Amino acid sequence: MHDTSPPDKSDDETMSQNIETFAEECRNILQNGSDEANLDKVRRVVEKYLVDDDFISTHLGPNNQENRKVLYEDPDLGFCICSHLFKGANEAPPHDHGNTWAIYGQVTNQTVMTEFEQIEPPHGDKPGKVKPVKSYDLNPGMAVAYPTGRLHSPKRTSDTRLIRIEGKDLMTVSRDSYEAA
Repeated sequence: MHDTSPPDKSDDETMSQNIETFAEECRNILQNGSDEANLDKVRRVVEKYLVDDDFISTHLGPNNQENRKVLYEDPDLGFCICSHLFKGANEAPPHDHGNTWAIYGQVTNQTVMTEFEQIEPPHGDKPGKVKPVKSYDLNPGMAVAYPTGRLHSPKRTSDTRLIRIEGKDLMTVSRDSYEAA
């Protein structure tokens, strides 16, 4: 008797299919623009994948020890889906994402996000001044969208894993610096 079951897929093939499906859902929304309404639709897609145990195990499980790993970069629209592992406690300074946007999706532990209002723009090498306007907890399964220009700062008290979708690869984006007033 012959085994007619399909061959086992390698981890790379499974990863590709899962990330491709995720990317396709995002692309279908983002091809209509990246205004706040569409970013919110993508945020909801992210939340769907944050509770997909197979997806999380494949892309953000214990085998992924990279601080930042680009899982997918769209060849036409330029958005990136990244996994992040932040070790230990950390608090980032207030920042935006330059001329693009980002969506953060919490996988493990908690991030306290603070949003800021700019009270003085950056000038040359002098950082801009900001004041906090609200803080909230980002818990596993939750995602939040930051449209272009929205100033925020993440604070983590322990190891944290998250998914971040970037409007374009943030490693190539110039950003201003900010500090609390």
